[in-house]
Amino acid sequence: MAKDVKPTRKNLMAIEDRIELSERGHDTLEQKRDGLIMEFMDILDEAQDVRSNLESDYDTAQKKINMARAMEGDVAVRGAAAALKEHPEITTESNNIMGVVVPQIESSKVKKSLGERGYGVLGTSARIDEAAEAYEELLESIILAAEVETAMKKMLTEIETTKRRVNALEFKLLPELKENQEFIEQKLEEQEREEIFRMKKIKDKKEAEEDELEAEAEREREAVSAD
Repeated sequence: MAKDVKPTRKNLMAIEDRIELSERGHDTLEQKRDGLIMEFMDILDEAQDVRSNLESDYDTAQKKINMARAMEGDVAVRGAAAALKEHPEITTESNNIMGVVVPQIESSKVKKSLGERGYGVLGTSARIDEAAEAYEELLESIILAAEVETAMKKMLTEIETTKRRVNALEFKLLPELKENQEFIEQKLEEQEREEIFRMKKIKDKKEAEEDELEAEAEREREAVSAD
């Protein structure tokens, strides 16, 4: 790459500016990468707790629904489920974490009172109520897990992207720029040495010519004196 760069002071100054800018960008990206990793580790800890709670809520919901089906029958359970009038509502907003936009999921009407579930209290049992409550809690856990998992994936993608940019600057762009800088500096030094040598030769030649003229003048003076 260095061979394609013209060794001029203008190009040298331009490369020095690019090196300075790239080094600042490298430092900034390194700080961003480290900050993202710290944020990711916090989200990862939260994700592990969320997954654990989700598994626990799922097991509880399965046990409750199996008990309800065993005691009340599938018809009663399906009838209670079909009686639901108001379904949960999910809305999403955005949250910015160090430049990474992650979703923030809000839910409403997930947990309901007995009257809001739609089925008659007298026509069902406590086991169906317990199963409905367990699945409401499971749904809340699923919503939270979706938010955390999505945020974690987005953060991980941004970390990988930032790492690639840091590596590209550190191992490709900056070494190439510094190679070009060194190449131009060497060429300019060679040109300066050649110019100094050329000026010295001109000076020596001029001094020799002056000495010759002075010697010739001296010979002429001696010849006049002899006459």
